[in-house]
Amino acid sequence: MVTKIYLTGFMTSGKSTLGQILANVLGWNFYDLDKELENDEHQKVSEIFENKGEAYFRKIESSKLQKLSGEEFVIIALGGGTLINDDNLNLILNTGKLVYLKVSPEIIYKRIKNKIDRPLFKDFVLAGNSKEEFIKKINSMLEERNKYYNKANLSFTVDDSPIGVTVDRLAKSIKKILHEKNRH
Repeated sequence: MVTKIYLTGFMTSGKSTLGQILANVLGWNFYDLDKELENDEHQKVSEIFENKGEAYFRKIESSKLQKLSGEEFVIIALGGGTLINDDNLNLILNTGKLVYLKVSPEIIYKRIKNKIDRPLFKDFVLAGNSKEEFIKKINSMLEERNKYYNKANLSFTVDDSPIGVTVDRLAKSIKKILHEKNRH
C-alpha cells in the first residue's frame, strides 16, 4: 500500500491548502517542503535564495525531502523546483505517488496578478504588466515544467470550484491510486 503522496504543481495550484485539508481527510500527516525549510533556516525561501544562493537551497531541499520521504502516511507539498532535480524526482517516484495539481493559466493569473510575495512574479506585478504578458510568462514556465509534471501518477485539474468540492474530488482520485502497485 502507498503511504506517501507528493503534491506538485505551479504556484497557487493549491498544494499547501489542499494538501493540509486532504491530510486531515485521510488522517495523515502533512508537510509543506518550503515551510519546513523556512522553519529550519529561520528565513523565507526568497531570503535563503538571496542570502545563500540557489545551489545551497537545492542542497537543503534535497536533504529535507530525503528525510521526509522516510515517513509513512504523509502528504508532502513540494516546492516549485523540487522535481527538476533527477535525484529528487526518482526518490519521489520510488517512494510514493506523485500528484500533479493542474491549473489553467487563466486561474493562475487571477491568483497571482496582485501578489508580490512570489519571487518569480514580483517584478512582473510591480512593473504593471498586462494580462496577456502574464499569461505568456505563465505558459512559458508551464511548458518548461510539463516534462516533470507529466511524470505524475495522477494529474488532477483544479478549477474555481469551492474548496470542499475540490477536496472531495481529489480525495476520491487519490484513494484510487493508493491501492495501485507502484508504477510510473
